Amino acid sequence: MTESAVETSGRCGWCGTDPLYVAYHDTEWGVPEYDARALWEKLVLDGFQAGLAWITILRKRETMRAAFADFDPDTVAAYGEDDIQRLLADPGIIRSRAKIQAAIDGARIWVAMRDEGEDFSAWLWSFVDGQPIHTPYADFKQAPTQTDASVAMSKALKARGFKFVGPVIVYAFMQAVGMVNDHQTRCFRHQQVRAMARS
Repeated sequence: MTESAVETSGRCGWCGTDPLYVAYHDTEWGVPEYDARALWEKLVLDGFQAGLAWITILRKRETMRAAFADFDPDTVAAYGEDDIQRLLADPGIIRSRAKIQAAIDGARIWVAMRDEGEDFSAWLWSFVDGQPIHTPYADFKQAPTQTDASVAMSKALKARGFKFVGPVIVYAFMQAVGMVNDHQTRCFRHQQVRAMARS
């Protein structure tokens, strides 16, 4: 997270007081996600965030889910030009042709990996050896914007054909899906999220 905000009591400083942001911080951010479809959805949403604030994505997430068939990879992989035009006309989503096309292409890659017997979740988690990295930052501003692991994952995603997966976007993704626990140590969620890691 890069948004500057006034720290609320007992929480990471980035989440501020917006109820949507606070709920996201308290229930989703940093929770280890192992479901392959859910991981792809989050990667797509992080790609749509490029150049925008995450709160913008949160506010549009439900309409984006509706527009992209609940981010079902098989359905999105079959999208054609008519679907792209439909999405470009939808005010409830981020109307970027490049990002929409990247989502469709990403769904096709996801489906191809699955059909070839490769688990998208296991592949992504392999970049952190299958276990969340728990960081020791007392202040969210101490957290990096990218790491060696996010650079490696970014390169691997790009090699597969994914787009909008630079190392900064990928690090934000890793934070969000719990591959990195960047809840600041004085945040009440740091220990809660730490306890959620698979043994």
